[in-house]
Amino acid sequence: MTMHTRTLGTTGPQVSALGLGCMGMSALYGEADRAESIATIHAALDAGITLLDTGDFYAMGHNEMLIGEALRTAPAASREQAQVSVKFGALRDPDGGWSGYDGRPAAVKNFAAYSLQRLGVDHIDVYRIARLDPGVPIEETVGAIAELVEKGYVRHIGLSEVGADTIRRAAATAPISDLQIEYSLISRGIEDEVLPTTRDLGISVTAYGVLSRGLISGHFTPDRRLAPNDFRAMSPRFQGENLQHNLGLVEALRAIAARKGVTVAQIAIAWVLSRGEDIVPLVGARTRERLAESLGALDVTLDDADLAAVERAVPADAAAGDRYPAAQMAHLGSK
Repeated sequence: MTMHTRTLGTTGPQVSALGLGCMGMSALYGEADRAESIATIHAALDAGITLLDTGDFYAMGHNEMLIGEALRTAPAASREQAQVSVKFGALRDPDGGWSGYDGRPAAVKNFAAYSLQRLGVDHIDVYRIARLDPGVPIEETVGAIAELVEKGYVRHIGLSEVGADTIRRAAATAPISDLQIEYSLISRGIEDEVLPTTRDLGISVTAYGVLSRGLISGHFTPDRRLAPNDFRAMSPRFQGENLQHNLGLVEALRAIAARKGVTVAQIAIAWVLSRGEDIVPLVGARTRERLAESLGALDVTLDDADLAAVERAVPADAAAGDRYPAAQMAHLGSK
């Protein structure tokens, strides 16, 4: 495995071709092992991964503190190469509930102050609101981040889960490095309007959900029981007939992977990597074992015949069920 690099947009940083999404180490996928999580972050840095992605609302700050601990205990060279991308704005309550988004300029600066402290860093590499606040123009939210850039607390401005019009308005306000949005073999909605827009504006995509929360990893089984605090227990794609249909797509993909001598997860990640140099997949590995498998995707080359076979096995819009429950779909700029 050789770690290649990609640049986030025309104004953003150079990062590893794969990033590590850290959310599952703290929240939404059931219980996680703290020691293994830190060891996985260390292993990612050792392998050349530089981009660590988090959100200040992942377990109400727990994920940022976890990353902060991992960075403090990593070798100096690894710590210095790490670049942290932070999402903010989601409002939580003590019961773990969700109560909207806050993109007001004063709130942006407040969120950033707490993130800097929890992470133990003097700047955030990429900062972005997690979802658009419908009560605050994106120009005001991005403008507040731009002020943080001027003061040195933030290096680059990103966006998350917004549509083409919002992307253009944000980019007219300040330089945007990347859009973070779900993109995988079974989540290809961005190909219609969002991806052409980011490419027109010189903005990259950091793609999360490249394995669709494990659904197309090749490891999810139809009899798996999910914990009540696992987001997937409420996700439409993991329910009943939807799950059976989607796992059928995985089996078609498994046959292609077997012919190439790779795993299902590796071919799914390699497909996202093949979509363009302006796309950086975020892998949500929670263990060193899953991280090692994901890293193996960097050595998978998909030729035209392979790509055609993948398209036949998993056509666009082949998935059954939306990628979020209806209430959360309402907050997305791209379906």
